[in-house]
Amino acid sequence: MVLDALARLTEERVDHRFKGLPPDAAGLTVGGLAAQRRNLFTGGFTTPVLALSAERLEHNLAALETYAERHGLAFAPHGKTSMAPQLFQRQIERGAWGITLAVPHQARVARAYGIRRIFLANELVDAAALRWVAAEQDADPAFRFVCYVDSVRGVELMDAALTASGASRPVDVVVELGAGEGARTGVRTEAECAAVADAVAGARTLRLVGVAGYEGEVPGADPERVRAWLRRLVALAVDFDKAGRFAGLDEIVVSTGGSAWFDAVADVFAEVPELSAPVLKLLRSGAYVSHDDGHYERLTPFNRVPREGGLEPAFRLWTQVVSRPTAEQAFTNAGKRDAAYDLDLPVAKVVRRDGAERPATGIEVTGLSDQHAWLRTSGEADLEVGDWVGLGLSHPCTSFDKWVLIPVAEADGTVVDYIRTFF
Repeated sequence: MVLDALARLTEERVDHRFKGLPPDAAGLTVGGLAAQRRNLFTGGFTTPVLALSAERLEHNLAALETYAERHGLAFAPHGKTSMAPQLFQRQIERGAWGITLAVPHQARVARAYGIRRIFLANELVDAAALRWVAAEQDADPAFRFVCYVDSVRGVELMDAALTASGASRPVDVVVELGAGEGARTGVRTEAECAAVADAVAGARTLRLVGVAGYEGEVPGADPERVRAWLRRLVALAVDFDKAGRFAGLDEIVVSTGGSAWFDAVADVFAEVPELSAPVLKLLRSGAYVSHDDGHYERLTPFNRVPREGGLEPAFRLWTQVVSRPTAEQAFTNAGKRDAAYDLDLPVAKVVRRDGAERPATGIEVTGLSDQHAWLRTSGEADLEVGDWVGLGLSHPCTSFDKWVLIPVAEADGTVVDYIRTFF
């Protein structure tokens, strides 16, 4: 089923919906275009065009697989980063336990492409979505679905919706411990966590299987504060287990982990004591798959533990100089419609002219309009109208969602695949 669904992506016809692709490829299937192995720079692609590095993508997939194995962690990468079933499948092949998602639409995409384990990192109180989850569970005994609960009211809404749907299997839930006052979602105190757990115990349609949270929301996050919160999460699991809340389980889920603190997660999860059932230590980092040239480049834990490996920025947004009005200014034809800008502006990395590539010395992106990047140029900048400028991007989660079909290019520019996204 999985391979059939993914294969159907290659049967989609190339047309005007997919920006950056060669106009003369219209009418070809995606698979047919991939088989031509066109060159990104000479094969008719139009600017702006976003590309993923084939080599760096593979490097990043391997790096987190190795890290998780080394530290005894299960891994459910957050799929909302890419919303790309082809990448989901590659992550599963690289040892992922399943895929983390945030909202019902994303879970439906994952299921359409055969993902058998989904961790929904949100409380789910949408009655229509809960009916869908119940139907998926009833139709497929192998499907595993886990989601947050963070309120008694939420538990009541879930139980009512699932009861009305006639669900035959309970939905597995984990109590979300909030990261602190002023943080995002999650129960704020251990006493309130116990009240939520009591509500779950009283709901026929739900089963408590663990605890979870997100350390990236710890206020004033630093190694000491993050580890302190992670130890609170572990202590909550221990207390719940001592109270018999996990009786009868085959495994207990303890889950957290974004892309900025997985070293702290590994350290503290190594301290988890023996409980009444084996513990599934579930890490959920997602941005690693493409990494970036900004936010995560600065925050990646591999900066703190370089001996453990590293990630490489896999995105490059290729754009073209369309105006050079003064010696200090230039404009390219990619803007807010094409580049992530919510955390950092793009960074000029390289310039291509007549097949030669060189560093983008003396070139700085100072702003974005809808369809233009504003460049400030110094005397070192050798830049002409028509040059291609390769931009590095910050924040993968808002880079993927601007592109429906993304070429995957080898180092010499040969395009070997196309990644389809579903946002």
